[in-house]
Amino acid sequence: MTSTNEIRRSFLDYFTGAGHREVPSAPLVPYNDPTLMFVNAGMVPFKNVFTGLETPPEPTATSSQKCVRAGGKHNDLDNVGYTARHHTFFEMLGNFSFGDYFKEQAITHAWTLLTKEWGIPAEKLTATVYHTDDEAFDLWRKISGLPEERIIRIPTKDNFWAMGDDGPCGPCSEVFYDHGDHIFGGPPGSPDEDGDRFVEIWNLVFMQYEQAGGEIVADLPKPSIDTGMGLERIAAVLQGVHDNYDTDTFKELIGASESLTGVKAEGDHTASHRVIADHLRSTSFLLADGVLPSNEGRGYVLRRIMRRAMRHAHLLGAKEPLMHRLVPALITEMGQAYPELGRAQPLIEETLEREEAQFRRTLEKGLGLLDEATGAMGEGDSLDGETAFKLYDTYGFPYDLTEDALRSRGIAVDREGFDAAMARQKAAARAAWKGSGQAADSEVWFDIADREGSTEFTGYSSTEGEGCVVALVKDGAEVPSADAGDSVIVLVNQTPFYGESGGQAGDAGSISTPEGLMIAVTDTAKPLGRLHAHEGKVEAGSIKVGDTVRLSVDVERRDRIRANHSATHLVHAALRNRLGDHVTQKGSLVAEDRLRFDFSHPKALSDEDIAAIEAEVNAEIRANDPVVTRLMTPDDAIAAGAMALFGEKYGDEVRVLSMGRNDSEGRNYSVELCGGTHVRATGDIGLFRIVSETAVSSGVRRIEALTGEAARQWLVGREDALKSVAGALKTSVDEVVDRVAALVSERKQLERELADAKKALALGGGGTSSGPIDEDVGGVKFSGQAIDGLEAKELRGLLDEAKKRMGSGVAAICAINDGKAAFAVAVTDDLTDRFSAVDLVRAGVEALGGKGGGGRPDMAQGGGPDASKAEEALTAVRRILAGETSPA
Repeated sequence: MTSTNEIRRSFLDYFTGAGHREVPSAPLVPYNDPTLMFVNAGMVPFKNVFTGLETPPEPTATSSQKCVRAGGKHNDLDNVGYTARHHTFFEMLGNFSFGDYFKEQAITHAWTLLTKEWGIPAEKLTATVYHTDDEAFDLWRKISGLPEERIIRIPTKDNFWAMGDDGPCGPCSEVFYDHGDHIFGGPPGSPDEDGDRFVEIWNLVFMQYEQAGGEIVADLPKPSIDTGMGLERIAAVLQGVHDNYDTDTFKELIGASESLTGVKAEGDHTASHRVIADHLRSTSFLLADGVLPSNEGRGYVLRRIMRRAMRHAHLLGAKEPLMHRLVPALITEMGQAYPELGRAQPLIEETLEREEAQFRRTLEKGLGLLDEATGAMGEGDSLDGETAFKLYDTYGFPYDLTEDALRSRGIAVDREGFDAAMARQKAAARAAWKGSGQAADSEVWFDIADREGSTEFTGYSSTEGEGCVVALVKDGAEVPSADAGDSVIVLVNQTPFYGESGGQAGDAGSISTPEGLMIAVTDTAKPLGRLHAHEGKVEAGSIKVGDTVRLSVDVERRDRIRANHSATHLVHAALRNRLGDHVTQKGSLVAEDRLRFDFSHPKALSDEDIAAIEAEVNAEIRANDPVVTRLMTPDDAIAAGAMALFGEKYGDEVRVLSMGRNDSEGRNYSVELCGGTHVRATGDIGLFRIVSETAVSSGVRRIEALTGEAARQWLVGREDALKSVAGALKTSVDEVVDRVAALVSERKQLERELADAKKALALGGGGTSSGPIDEDVGGVKFSGQAIDGLEAKELRGLLDEAKKRMGSGVAAICAINDGKAAFAVAVTDDLTDRFSAVDLVRAGVEALGGKGGGGRPDMAQGGGPDASKAEEALTAVRRILAGETSPA
């Protein structure tokens, strides 16, 4: 049997042997297409090459691309676990020609690899072509020798590919494998084509036309090839099985799941084990590429996948979190081909364990509600959308999880009702997809980049320089010139201005000429990652394309920014040293006045953690070691110990930034890939101070900190405040803590004594006070008091004492605090048939400007906003006792 790893390697080796450049898989988060949530096909990383927006480094390429289809238009989540070939995560093997070879060579490669290299019998293969593509038909017949009845013309869009209504397009040719007549199904194009007998294993896309508005308008000047072969599908063929889940990788993962749960993948449990195995792959790879679970965007889809797998673990009877314990099995199977899994293993395991523990706490409640709502339902019934939405909104059940839970009982879910409920409660609605996390690249930037090339950045070594204006952009369009008063974006051939990227703020400064031009640059952006766009306003003079201008960076601002940026590298290293290797950067902001650093960690930092991290960073600053930058290939940099950020796209050459003292193995304190601007030595940072540590989202924390003069001023401000406190307390700064502690203790003692005194006063004791005075009102003994500073919670106890003292009678107390009043009345048991404490207290509360009041006939309490009417409240009770008024 040929393993999946061997099949992947043999595919790549075949095409590299045929002159193709092997390209590593891009991260699952697309860098070049904001319309996609995840990379869902092998050609996505090459999209700009195929559209002509980028120039390919080589004319041909081959790759095994990680793909996820679990959100948006391409969503296979509902089917995963119940079919033989649906997955949320899969690998797409592909070979690509960017204007090099075309149909004949693509078909030759496909036929050679399938039949000669892999030995698949020709009689098992069938090809399809677009119904008008006579060229492809003839080539298949010539190259493969297939009979005409096994080269099927397909007239539908299944065999015609387009990137959209506008752009490259062309016919497709698909290769199908016949799994045998013991499986139901017919060849493509037949009435039974949806059966499982004939399975598509490879799609060859022949990009040869230009499309506009959905219509073909021209031939492409350089026809290209894009192919895609599902690794899981071809592995099933080469391993002699029909079901993808019977291939070696899945068998190992399912076996690990069986071992940990003690439940065989048989009968009703088969789907659950398959869901767990598939979702383990997608969640682990997404986490390794920097996606974390959240309630919106990519993180929301990740959480949906996680929770679906976790529910199936629950169905299998797993009593403890399961998913994180399967990660080692996944790394054993796929870690060699994808080393990012091993690097991210601590983060993957920790996140899965935390999410599953959290989900288990709500799962029982949600399933209980679902069982209650569907208890009387049977096959063919439908759950109302309102209940489905309640499960989503209250218990975090994604819609598809509810569908999945009811699938085995044949109960549907009212999707329209769910959507209507979602629309009515916008505050709880899932956030709409906002793109890939990068601003959509306007066509204007591609035009400029293609015409002028990348901006040369000279700012690593200087803050001033000259440049030639190559483009001016105003209101989103190129203009030839700009005059005083215009807001304009200036692009030059070279610049010392840093463009905002990697969390570092863009530079500000000025653009000028000897002829009187003055532009105040307020920010510098970096569209496409290779242009530096200076945003500003023309304050004097005019500027036109072709002018030579002087560019001057605001040096003091730049110095503050680069000190903050260098400090983020030191704090990253300190966090990992203190908390563990699971800590990775999840975002940063490097501005002139502060720095912000987001990192993966499951809980808040203790005061001791913060103090230790702060001390470690400052120790590196005091060491004043030089900051060294080297240019290396990404692989060499990582091999040398540089930390790369998961999900980042790196070019062929990267800047490796080393700072801090060497360890026992000779490695610097911090080594990272970074294209930002930095201090020349750590001592230039001056001082580092953490001012806050907070949560950003589940599993992500944020540190905000200051450096240099800003940190010094912050500390001076705190010291001045401390001196002011010491002065007010008439003590020294060194004794403030002891003095405050003594005052707090003294205050608590006084409060206790005051409370005791008030209670004693109310009960008739306490110094010269005669206590409450009992009076006769209408033949009833009455005791009424208004007491300042008495807590409302003391009222009932005082009234119980009054009832004991009086024997028979009515007592009322009004407690006054901060202008408001709490009012309570007690009636002895022998009088409750004549007077109700509830009626009496309501009369008093009304006098206080309030409403209501409640309790029992013998004890009731209420309150009012106007404590100045306390005596009137007592008088209201007296009048009822005297028979002058009736209870309300």
